[in-house]
Amino acid sequence: MLHPVDSASCPSIPETALASLRALLGDRFSTAPGIREHHGRDESPFPLTAPDAVALARSAEEISALMKIANAHRIPVIPYGAGSSVEGQILAVRGGISLDLSQMDRIVQVNADDMTATVQAGVRRLALNEAVRHAGLFFPVDPGADATLGGMCATRASGTNAVRYGTMRENVLALTVVLADGRVLRLGTRARKSSAGYDLTRLMLGSEGTLGVITEVTLRLHPLPTAVSAAVCAFPTVQQAVRTAIEIMQSGIPIARCELLDTNAVRAVNRHDQLQLREAPMLLMEFHGSDTAVQEQAQMVEELAEDNNGERFEWATTPETRSRLWTARHHAYLAALQTRPGCRSVTTDACVPISELACNIDHAVADAEAAGIPYFIVGHVGDGNFHMGYLIDPSLENERAVAEQLNRELVRRAIASGGTCTGEHGIGLHKMDFLIEEAGLDPVQVMASIKRVMDPNNVLNPGKIFALALD
Repeated sequence: MLHPVDSASCPSIPETALASLRALLGDRFSTAPGIREHHGRDESPFPLTAPDAVALARSAEEISALMKIANAHRIPVIPYGAGSSVEGQILAVRGGISLDLSQMDRIVQVNADDMTATVQAGVRRLALNEAVRHAGLFFPVDPGADATLGGMCATRASGTNAVRYGTMRENVLALTVVLADGRVLRLGTRARKSSAGYDLTRLMLGSEGTLGVITEVTLRLHPLPTAVSAAVCAFPTVQQAVRTAIEIMQSGIPIARCELLDTNAVRAVNRHDQLQLREAPMLLMEFHGSDTAVQEQAQMVEELAEDNNGERFEWATTPETRSRLWTARHHAYLAALQTRPGCRSVTTDACVPISELACNIDHAVADAEAAGIPYFIVGHVGDGNFHMGYLIDPSLENERAVAEQLNRELVRRAIASGGTCTGEHGIGLHKMDFLIEEAGLDPVQVMASIKRVMDPNNVLNPGKIFALALD
């Protein structure tokens, strides 16, 4: 549900605090309208919500000093990475400071023997993979956007490779975090496991900047596979494509990627990336391993697809053709937006048990068709995660209302199926009510109690995750 913001409630920054912040950061602290506006918009359907100021940080020590000033004056601080969030996480709904970590982009250490890398929070995932490729390693979490790794931690991101390699939860070993009062915590180690006390590292993953500012991350790396092969397979219906994905998982085939595009998404991708894919529901798949293992996996999947009336696989075996195919998949969101110039997308990311996936997608498609709202579907269907993008004219309130109603019905079906309101995008502004429906009031109150202990003045990204009063 949308939570409109009363701009009159946004506090201004006191002059004494402004003086201290300018002394700390110099020209990296700005109140220029253009810079503020840039930091007041993400990929969500919410309108521009600009902060009062923007701070460009370069170290955990600077952030610690900034947080001490902000906490003393009760100034909201909103961590900002690449601005690619889709649920309003970086919007300054109560004014304050947008804390931009993009200049903290140093790869601190790569330990090839241990297959780990330590990076500052502003490092982007493509830059990390370019840096570790020469060592025969890669970082697999791939949300599509070239997001910062700090932001990916904050939203507990996932992506196309999660079905085999896991999400950020499985691939983060350690964090450095600055708390609201300026304390700097170093959480976790480079060891692959630990039983030492409460798992504060995992607590920070998915906290969306409400508990602390993530400044450094230690990540698991994985060996580059010996052989990689990708394929596309078109199906007469979405249901048959989804059924194939379900059977792949139930068969225990270790597929690396299994992505669904409906006809609308394929059509948009063809136009955007000048491809000639058949405009029908489609699975995009990738297989990793040895030459023999890849061939065996592909043969088994091809047989399953054939049983569901899938067409003959179209293979992309060279790095260039695979890159073009997956780049097009990652462009699906932007490609869909271009099919209706000026539109915004109300995007869902429900995740359900694999056995419930086909039913949930069927209902979502039927509702969207009946409502007459333009839409597209993409999904990491190998792990039960799918996205409906409802393309709305932001100036037409009736379209927004219809899209939000469709979203509510989709999410409630997912929760009733034993699933979640968000597989990877997070709660932000958009899903606060759904969090209570999914988790229950008592667990959400426990979450809010943790927030109160760690951030008693509610300065870290206030107004996100919780619909409960924290002030």
